[in-house]
Amino acid sequence: MIDRVITSGTFSLDGGTWEVDNNVWVVGDAREVVVIDAAHDAAAIAERVGGRAVKAIVCTHAHNDHINAARPLAAMTGATIRLHPADQVLWEQEYGDEVPYVPLEDGERIAVGGIALEILHTPGHAPGAVCVYGPELGVLFSGDTLFQGGPGATGRSYSSFDTIIESIRKRLLTLPAETVVHTGHGDSTSIGAEAPHLEEWLARGH
Repeated sequence: MIDRVITSGTFSLDGGTWEVDNNVWVVGDAREVVVIDAAHDAAAIAERVGGRAVKAIVCTHAHNDHINAARPLAAMTGATIRLHPADQVLWEQEYGDEVPYVPLEDGERIAVGGIALEILHTPGHAPGAVCVYGPELGVLFSGDTLFQGGPGATGRSYSSFDTIIESIRKRLLTLPAETVVHTGHGDSTSIGAEAPHLEEWLARGH
């Protein structure tokens, strides 16, 4: 049900640019999939999709390293791009008003391959950041909201440490402890592995 494609490129914000590796998640069955975070390399993602239909390209947030392959992948597959509208300001930094998307809503369910993926609005890393929860699979696709070792970065424009902590505390740490967390970068973790460290994150402030 779940494939990972690791793609490489750059992330740019606030006048800086950094080299990054991104996790692109392809979720579905032999007939249809949802792509979570089309990063850097549309051809590599399309190759992993193969001949399957792409029901949606879901963007966990609109930092350029998570969306810069969305336009070409949509053109290749005919898929609809989905994004929470609170990230419009970041989307425009990459695409202006040239590329349309269909707004995501908190609590929305996207059906694919006989399961449902639930959208959880988890602002903090970005205003429109979302996580994608697959309760039937026991997985959470956390984008850049939660990583192995703590919250996503909040030191740049349009981010807030207090907000991301609130999102993690109320929306993510309430999920079953065995829930596997597939992140936007790096290794996966679990809710149970991260939950005991909340007070540490608060103390260090990031």
